[in-house]
Amino acid sequence: MPQYFIVYKPYQVLTQFSSTENKVTLKDFFEVSKDVYPVGRLDYDSEGLLILTNDTSLNHRLLHPSFKHEREYWAQVDGMPSTHVLQQLMKGVDITVDGKKYRTKHCIASLFDHAPIVPERNPPIRFRKEIPAPWIRLILQEGKNRQVRKMTAAIGHPTLRLIRYRIEDITLEQLQPGEMKELSQKVIYKKLFHE
Repeated sequence: MPQYFIVYKPYQVLTQFSSTENKVTLKDFFEVSKDVYPVGRLDYDSEGLLILTNDTSLNHRLLHPSFKHEREYWAQVDGMPSTHVLQQLMKGVDITVDGKKYRTKHCIASLFDHAPIVPERNPPIRFRKEIPAPWIRLILQEGKNRQVRKMTAAIGHPTLRLIRYRIEDITLEQLQPGEMKELSQKVIYKKLFHE
């Protein structure tokens, strides 16, 4: 029977259920049946929304590049990016993917007026009084390895903290790091594919 969970992956947790490196994994936080696995990935040093399922067709529809869907990231960056720099991000920047130059697709990028309310991170990012650490909202329709970090580095504002907040209409709302919520097939397909 298909099962669907959304989880808030904490910082410094591997997006898998087994570890060969003695690192903390999803198994340390979430108890699911053996055939349930994460759809896609979030880097060890990133946090946020992950979908866990045993539905292979959902996996294909979410990960195959021919099916475009929005992913929203909240990136806390080093230094205040100018409007011009944000426009560069939106038009596309050059990053390296698998050792080759890659131009990112158009995206939406904006500065938060006020820092979003997010859970404390342990350990916290390093704060430097003289350098601001604002938050950027980035909405992408592609997901290359470490893409957001590479994009913010390309504009000269490295990412200090990264949270995936949303995939289509599924958000982290009301979830704390390490928490999980089960959704029905009907709800998850409606929120992801508007069916």
